[in-house]
Amino acid sequence: MSTTLSSFKETLQANLRQGGLAVALIIIVVFFAIATNGQILSAQNVSNIIVQNAYVLVLAIGMLFAILMADIDLSVGSVVALTGAVAGVVSVNHGMPWWVGVLAALVTGLLVGIWQGFWIAFVGIPAFIVTLAGMLIFRGLTMIVLHNLSISPFPSGFREISSGYLNGLLGGYGYDVFTFLLIGVALVAYVVAEVRNRRRSIANQVPVPAAGGWLARIVVVCALGMAFAWKIGTYKGTPYVLIILAVLILAYSFVANRTVIGRQIYAIGGNKEAAALSGVKVQWVRFWVFVNNGVLCALAGIIFTSRLNMAGPKAGQGFELDAIAACFIGGAAVTGGIGTVVGAIVGGLVMAVMNNGMSLLGVGIDYQQAIKGLVVLAAVAFDLLNKKRAVSA
Repeated sequence: MSTTLSSFKETLQANLRQGGLAVALIIIVVFFAIATNGQILSAQNVSNIIVQNAYVLVLAIGMLFAILMADIDLSVGSVVALTGAVAGVVSVNHGMPWWVGVLAALVTGLLVGIWQGFWIAFVGIPAFIVTLAGMLIFRGLTMIVLHNLSISPFPSGFREISSGYLNGLLGGYGYDVFTFLLIGVALVAYVVAEVRNRRRSIANQVPVPAAGGWLARIVVVCALGMAFAWKIGTYKGTPYVLIILAVLILAYSFVANRTVIGRQIYAIGGNKEAAALSGVKVQWVRFWVFVNNGVLCALAGIIFTSRLNMAGPKAGQGFELDAIAACFIGGAAVTGGIGTVVGAIVGGLVMAVMNNGMSLLGVGIDYQQAIKGLVVLAAVAFDLLNKKRAVSA
């Protein structure tokens, strides 16, 4: 009997650790729903939370891979500003088509990633120092490119990137059928993946959560997914940025979990020396991670500049802190080797909901910053306490 109770307790603790962040997000949403009399759950507000915070979620994906290797990137905010400035100069000042401005911004991000990746991976300067220097360098370049002036307005096509919606593709009266179909397909894919992973774990004699808790989690995720679909489907349909995010989440989750380079990134974060001895080309992996991060920063810069409809020399200030906070709240370990793309996204959503909810309640920006700082501190402390508990067990 005692053995059964002990086993049940261990399974319960494992499930709580795995699903604790999702539960925290639900609790935060419920709290603000009550405090704002349901205003935070209005269709328009739910859609706005995604649209207004999409750039942070994109940055969080890139930042996660750096953190997985026990590195950090402090330059992402400055890169967002620089790439937005390049897009503005090309598409507004020089009158080029908006897509040329997008391409120029992406190429700029690629070059930034190559520059920083070279110093970090091949020269051996710590990422903290290189990206700290980059934060200053790229902020200065932004001012030079813009002549310390803001650029606005952008072409309508460029603005559509963050303000556009895919609506009416399959019809619908008062709701968008395509939105329901898109999210429905995503949820079906999620259920199939969960079933396959469970079967694979059982076949390999890997411990799995209890069937009841596992099924309950799937039901909750699907219910929340359809509720989200109803909210955005009854507003304006699927935002373009949501489609961009969905593609990124799927692609980078696949890279992290199903590819050789993904396993190598985790291995480097776990033990860089051991990874090198096992044949991992540590230098090249670190190089490509920062190149990738430069491109994702450019994409975030495009999304942010599109939403703001302006490129300015002060754009992107503090964005690196939001991206880092999203990763740590999402379960990434400070020492590297632990973290998931989905966790970083959920961590970013926690920050987004908190920002939105506190703004709706009229909480001042000073209090908002203090509260977010406490949340980040609590997330890191929780991670460290879990590690100590695991070691002592």
